[in-house]
Amino acid sequence: MEKMKNKEWFALIIIFFSIYMVLISCGKKKAEWKGTIEEENGVTVVRNPKEPIYRENVFSLEEELVIGEENKGDEYMFSEIIDVAIDDEENIYILDLKDAHIKVFNKNGEYLRTIGRRGQGPGEMQRATNITITPGNEILVNDRGARFLHFFKLNGDYIKSLSLASIPFFHRPKVDSQHNIIARYMFMDKSAVFVLAKFDSELNLIFTIFSNELAVTPGVLNLFAPNCFWGIANDDSIIWGYSNKYEFNILDRAGRVIRKIIKDYNPVEITQEEKQKWIMDTYGKEGIPPNEKVNWNKNHNAFQSMNIDDGGRIFVQTYERISDGTGYYYDVFDPEGKYIVKIPLKSRPFIFKKSKLYTVEEDKEGYQLVKRYKVRWSI
Repeated sequence: MEKMKNKEWFALIIIFFSIYMVLISCGKKKAEWKGTIEEENGVTVVRNPKEPIYRENVFSLEEELVIGEENKGDEYMFSEIIDVAIDDEENIYILDLKDAHIKVFNKNGEYLRTIGRRGQGPGEMQRATNITITPGNEILVNDRGARFLHFFKLNGDYIKSLSLASIPFFHRPKVDSQHNIIARYMFMDKSAVFVLAKFDSELNLIFTIFSNELAVTPGVLNLFAPNCFWGIANDDSIIWGYSNKYEFNILDRAGRVIRKIIKDYNPVEITQEEKQKWIMDTYGKEGIPPNEKVNWNKNHNAFQSMNIDDGGRIFVQTYERISDGTGYYYDVFDPEGKYIVKIPLKSRPFIFKKSKLYTVEEDKEGYQLVKRYKVRWSI
């Protein structure tokens, strides 16, 4: 009788162990990447499926800082925030388009100083649209209005300016560890030509990365046209993509394509609501004038923006809206190019640095705020 009980207990243990192993196996299967990595003509091609590795919540945000509260004084108020940059000490640099200056705050959100002012003299700005902290710990300001790149020390001292007179419509310059500058510019030939290129520290062209001619028909607006996005990884490789397809190219320092990241996706249709909103924002209640025509695409582009964090992850903003309509889903890829997770973000990320996310948002009264979130990964 005792032997029979022992056999029964042993059988139960075997059953429970088998169930446990099945659950573990299912868990591993759930986190399995189903893409492929192959060599094609000397280029590593990473092909991703529609579904990420992780479907459960492996990414979370915790709000930890807000800058822009009205009751703290004028130093904490902004007219129109257009860009944000963070240095290695986590000081926060906020570029104000309308006020033509940069406000600097420490990592605790305390006001430190204001850099620049409106004008045409040394260290002054007209219509600055981008700001970045270079690896050499300088502040680079892209002044599209004055057609200059301005450089400042982190303490606000003016260093120099480089003329952009021969490089029109210079857009979102980023700087690598060798002080080279990667940016897009545009010039008019028979049509508009957009060029992504790498320049040295004095704006001499090193090589062209991408060039695209956008046909322009007088009186016809081509909305939702594809755009080019780019970033620089920690090893100075350049990651860029053109949003007509879900594909990113990774270039080494010499400009050679060494890796491609491709993802399968479902196109998102442009809704009638989006069309009506664009018409209202552009023309008001009168609508599109009789002498103008708008070409509407059926679907949105493959993606609408791209960011790289300092851990090498790539965040791609899709056109898939969160169910409550307050933001979009972002596809996240690891440094190898594998699609790891899809996350909802209610506000567009300006920068990821040291496991922190910085965004620009509005309060209930419509005042702009800079917020910092702690990023947590459970993978």
